[in-house]
Amino acid sequence: MGLFLSTFYNKIDKKGRVSVPASFRSVLESQSFRGIVTFRSLSLDALEGFGMDRMEKLSQDLDQMDLFSQGRDDWADALFADAQALAFDSEGRITLSQEMCQHSEITDTVAFVGRGPTFQMWNPEKFKVHQEAARQRLKEKKQGLVVA
Repeated sequence: MGLFLSTFYNKIDKKGRVSVPASFRSVLESQSFRGIVTFRSLSLDALEGFGMDRMEKLSQDLDQMDLFSQGRDDWADALFADAQALAFDSEGRITLSQEMCQHSEITDTVAFVGRGPTFQMWNPEKFKVHQEAARQRLKEKKQGLVVA
């Protein structure tokens, strides 16, 4: 399984299409669905994105919960009901819905932000502020990663 790395800034064309970075598309090549799955972040003004394989894994995890629990219903409503499967066109572009763009305040440019097994899509200026705040929090806490 590949990883989504780096940050890319791509323009949205007049028809609302945006090119998914080539390195992100290469991570998704081996999957049955030729595209991405995206939904509104629950905690950020951004869109969450990944491949259909990860969405299928989330579905399996959800199946482990009590069928009639409020928690299961909340996750299903917040993720699955909101998710959009966006197929690549012949040039590797997707079309973001107006609803998704409004949530993330994406207008003419999308920041594709690698997060390892997933990625996010941001308004570029909002992401720069978010990233700087994250760096500052880590700097203040002097929190390190433990690599086994």
